[in-house]
Amino acid sequence: MHIEALKLEGVLLLSPPRFGDDRGFFSESWNRRTLEEAGVRLPEFVQDNHSMSHQAGTLRGLHYQSPPFAQGKLVRCGRGSLYDVAVDVRAGSKTYGDWIGVELSYENGRQLWVPPGFLHGFVTHEPDTEIIYKCTAHYDRASDGAVRWGSLGIEWGVDDPILSDKDRAATAFADWTSPFQYGVVV
Repeated sequence: MHIEALKLEGVLLLSPPRFGDDRGFFSESWNRRTLEEAGVRLPEFVQDNHSMSHQAGTLRGLHYQSPPFAQGKLVRCGRGSLYDVAVDVRAGSKTYGDWIGVELSYENGRQLWVPPGFLHGFVTHEPDTEIIYKCTAHYDRASDGAVRWGSLGIEWGVDDPILSDKDRAATAFADWTSPFQYGVVV
């Protein structure tokens, strides 16, 4: 597995190998032992989520869960393609408010590790795009939150995305107080 540390501390891009022939391919998308042998230790995953967006230009995010239910997410695209974004919101971090975006697709098979303490969101590039992700904490409705998608200067590649009511009403980043602290394990 190819593992790339990205510019935001703790965020990783994982590229599992694919073994293919005329029938298709096989890929081991998650293997704790393989990652640990490469020096990467991720928390235990407790929940898998699968989301499908019918239309290209659907934007979901920027989402988070507050401590003690903060979630780390290992994200991949099962069908179609999307632009996946992580934003560092750990108060006291030297990269607080900085973001990183990567293209995840069925074709490239890449995965993004988004640690707790980061906002997460994505925009779809193709119809019927599916995103599949492992989470390190169970969903908790009272801890669920969102920051407005367009309030951080993220280059989403779409001017008028398809949004949920929750994402349309989200608080702007400048008016939001982060519940995360740099150096505090959540």
